[in-house]
Amino acid sequence: MPVSLDHERSLWDAGARVVAGIDEVGRGALAGPVTVGVCALAPCDEWPQGLADSKRLSPARRERMADALAGYGVARAVAHASPAEIDALGIVGALRLAGTRALESITAAGVVVDAILLDGKHDWLTPPEASLFDEPAPASAAPTPPVMMVIKGDDACASIAAGSVLAKVERDALMVAAHADYPHFGWDGNKGYGAAVHLDALREHGPSDLHRRSWALPTPDAP
Repeated sequence: MPVSLDHERSLWDAGARVVAGIDEVGRGALAGPVTVGVCALAPCDEWPQGLADSKRLSPARRERMADALAGYGVARAVAHASPAEIDALGIVGALRLAGTRALESITAAGVVVDAILLDGKHDWLTPPEASLFDEPAPASAAPTPPVMMVIKGDDACASIAAGSVLAKVERDALMVAAHADYPHFGWDGNKGYGAAVHLDALREHGPSDLHRRSWALPTPDAP
């Protein structure tokens, strides 16, 4: 299914001046960061030819599309949460942290996001309501703009598809670079996910500093 701007246009028509599409990459990996990509759009009618969910593009086409997206929209950002932050916060908290960092980067560039299109059916971006026992939020913390969930949004929304491509290309590059230090895990191919070569190396060598230690990783004693 080709992407469109139908969801973005419904928010623009409702009064939003800038709509940001957001997608994440790396949620299910065993190693490396979780990464969030954001593409913010003011009202427009076009998108780069061939734009699609990053999973539908070959690595070479993703690279070319990331280059084409460099001037698309009013702002773009990619941000990460580290394996240590995933261990400390849990995957949902780490996703929220990475998404907040990406949005803060867009705000720092002088762009105000009025509404968000988020891929999936679970809003991991909006902070839960504080209880009486929570620490108060910093006075400088900006509220999260209203979030609209879009199931399979990376297939449907141009802004979300753009965020998915930007996040995927940047995270893949990080994992390929990390492969030089940990070649036995095969991250240049599996990007930290649970491929057989990765699982076998975990059983033989144990986890590295880039593994999510709170996850149920194979151990040297495991069959």
